[in-house]
Amino acid sequence: MALKEAYQKKEKLFAIKLALIVGLMLTSIKFTAYFLTHSEAILTDALESIVNLVAGLFALFSIHYGSKSKDDDHPYGHGKIEYISAGFEGGLILIAGFLISYESVRNLIIGHEVHNIDLGLVLTAVAGVTFFILGKFLITRGENLHSLSIIAEGKHFSTDAYTSFGLVAGLVFLRITGLQWIDSALAIGYSAFIIFTGYKLVLRALDGLMDKIDFATVEEIVKVLNDNRDKNWIDIHNMRIQKFGSQLHVDCHVTLPWYNNLEQTHLQMESIAALLNNHFENRVEFFIHPDPCLPAACGLCQIEKCNERKFAFQNKLQWTKENILANKSHQSL
Repeated sequence: MALKEAYQKKEKLFAIKLALIVGLMLTSIKFTAYFLTHSEAILTDALESIVNLVAGLFALFSIHYGSKSKDDDHPYGHGKIEYISAGFEGGLILIAGFLISYESVRNLIIGHEVHNIDLGLVLTAVAGVTFFILGKFLITRGENLHSLSIIAEGKHFSTDAYTSFGLVAGLVFLRITGLQWIDSALAIGYSAFIIFTGYKLVLRALDGLMDKIDFATVEEIVKVLNDNRDKNWIDIHNMRIQKFGSQLHVDCHVTLPWYNNLEQTHLQMESIAALLNNHFENRVEFFIHPDPCLPAACGLCQIEKCNERKFAFQNKLQWTKENILANKSHQSL
């Protein structure tokens, strides 16, 4: 377990360091393009890349800190720092977007001229393609390593690539028509896109800090439980899921035969935890509260030879995200 966590931390740090190095090189290319062209739109693109680099440094810290083991002061680990990192990145993007929008509107009114547009187009296109490849790589690695910080960095670089592609198209149109105001109009449009990206990232970080239910994860858990169901698991309900970086903390109630001894009950709870940890690559911490079955649950119980049965079996309870989250046991009567 410790070796796997060390490997994941190493992979996360490698991904962020690669992003920072490549991002620094491409940002330099963008600023070179700006100084050659004096294009407001290219400056917008370059400034957003600067924000991504600063945010990447914070992400590097969050991954290093978030990978620390649990301690007495942090019994659930340090993974929540990744949400703070993502929120910080989103906040920086929002600030950059508003500042760029203000400056672009100002230049649209005052007016300015773009120079050496052909060279600027080539440099911007090269940076855009590279950012696109890097962004897809980071998103894939982040999803595999269950790291919100790396996913956020990947989305930033992907966003940077899309704005660069749109910028190239707009500058080509400017090159053909000679209409200088197109440059400022492009910058305004990109700033709006940047603001929206920052807003979505901040919202996602707040959802994580406030433990908003991840219904996709709930549905995944429900599917695993339904597909590997043991007849002794009469009911599962009142499930709660919290995310701490790449780790999951799950609380739930499990209805088990009341006549089982403590050891049998413990083994059933351990089997549920092992099942999900096998699926989620040992990222789940389980707190299971066992409930003794009541006569009202007999109609749902699939144990065939039960000497304590009060009512005949009626139908199999199919768990769903709705009934497994409900804070009540399921009964047949």
